[in-house]
Amino acid sequence: MSRSFRCRCLDHVRWRLGWNRLPAWLQLLTLFIAARYRLFRWRRRLLLLWRQDQSMGSAATTTDSMEKKQTLLFVRHGQTSWNVEHRLPGRLPGIPLTDQGRQQVARLADALSVLPISAIISSPLERARDTAEILAQGRGLEVWLEPDLMDTDVGHWAGERYDELLKKDPAWRAFVHDPTVAPAPDIESFPQVQQRVVAAVERWRQRPEAGRWPLFVAHADVIKLLLAHYSGLPPARAPLLAIDNASVSIVELEGELPPRLVAIGWTPRPGWLRAPEAHPPAASSLSPSAPATALPAGGSQPGETGTIEGGEA
Repeated sequence: MSRSFRCRCLDHVRWRLGWNRLPAWLQLLTLFIAARYRLFRWRRRLLLLWRQDQSMGSAATTTDSMEKKQTLLFVRHGQTSWNVEHRLPGRLPGIPLTDQGRQQVARLADALSVLPISAIISSPLERARDTAEILAQGRGLEVWLEPDLMDTDVGHWAGERYDELLKKDPAWRAFVHDPTVAPAPDIESFPQVQQRVVAAVERWRQRPEAGRWPLFVAHADVIKLLLAHYSGLPPARAPLLAIDNASVSIVELEGELPPRLVAIGWTPRPGWLRAPEAHPPAASSLSPSAPATALPAGGSQPGETGTIEGGEA
């Protein structure tokens, strides 16, 4: 069965079931199961191609056979102190990454080093720009700044704590309940945010310099709304998606086929696609006359799960 036929079948099933009429939990369950399956196949395909290149001694990358597709990578910035403090940053300047946030992004950069990222486009806010610069190190890529990838404009709420707003501000509670309606002129609704960020991504992915593997660095709400657009999820349900700090979400586009959501908020371990390296024992550091002792086994590095904050930024 061809992939295009399977995609048409999936669209037909969605239409027959009334995708937008399904309860939120069923929509999310369907998306996550499909994304997990696609991520498994995607990683397996990359691994098989990598092994084939190694066995043939080819200088080509493991992704040569995927040239017909365009793979969009959406990365959320690393942790900031405002994430820890549960503050709403909005578009305020001067919010850099914490040391932990930089470490998160460095691990992500290591994990993504096996992918042929062709361009890096970032929100101009400091936390996203710093993340993009770390990801660009060693790649020789310029970081392009795109104002339309900025975070949701929360107006007079910027700088407030989420828990305090929930206690004292009925307008905030109403906005959390239904982010499709802006309660004040200085607040962006989710449909407004989605309209500008989707337009920005579509504009960039058509540019020749974007290439086949463009990476976009943005914010949690921005990435949620992008994934909602490419998966057909209504904007009102986008907040139910989980996008951790320094995580990557992946969407594949191929011709006229429907977009394929491959990963949602994935935090890959460094070396997830590389062959394990053999480390010979450092015999020169041991005295010939000293009795042999067992060296402690090195434990594997725990996977980065990101920071779950009280709100998204």
